[in-house]
Amino acid sequence: AKIQEGISFLLIDMKSPGVTVRPIITLGGEHEVNEVWLENVKVPVENRIYEENKGWTCAKFLLAHERSGIAGVARSKRGIERIRQIASTELSDDGDALIKDPMFKRKVAELEIDLTALEYTELRTLAGEASGKGPGPESSVLKIKGTEIQQRITELVLEAAGHYGAPYFRGFPKDGDNAHPIGPDFAHRAAPTYFNVRKTSIYGGSNEIQRNIIAKMVLGL
Repeated sequence: AKIQEGISFLLIDMKSPGVTVRPIITLGGEHEVNEVWLENVKVPVENRIYEENKGWTCAKFLLAHERSGIAGVARSKRGIERIRQIASTELSDDGDALIKDPMFKRKVAELEIDLTALEYTELRTLAGEASGKGPGPESSVLKIKGTEIQQRITELVLEAAGHYGAPYFRGFPKDGDNAHPIGPDFAHRAAPTYFNVRKTSIYGGSNEIQRNIIAKMVLGL
């Protein structure tokens, strides 16, 4: 039998006895995820979704839609526009606007080209869903390219921030502290955001797993 068999999909009330939630502080210094401990938790059978031992079928369906959403085309468009705004005011080593630096300008252009390709792939996927076709392996493509673009955007913001983007200690500035980060307003969040977005290529099924899915389902390897 396949290792996925024997998995059932359950809905668990987070207030059930035995459920413990503990916060996880991310590299960016934020609390947005948790670890959940289950100790002898009892779940009524009516909380089971779909058939017994068919939980992986449900999970695959949900993951396919989640991966399509992780692509984040609209969010990345805003991110690139923000880079252009930042680079138009920040200076390069030669004293000119960073956006005029050939290497930086090329990186932004490459991002825009990749994002345009991603957007059309997403539109084709959505058109297929509208006609009754569920997302297939193309959702893995969207997840891979979408998260890579998101990470590259944070890299360019950090590059634009320069030394002002050096990471700050968690919790700085503290409540009541009149010491504030120096430099432009965008810079003090550049490093924490960069660290935080590293996770996007891991959650929802790591990008390495997505490449295996494409190799198997598309290329037949």
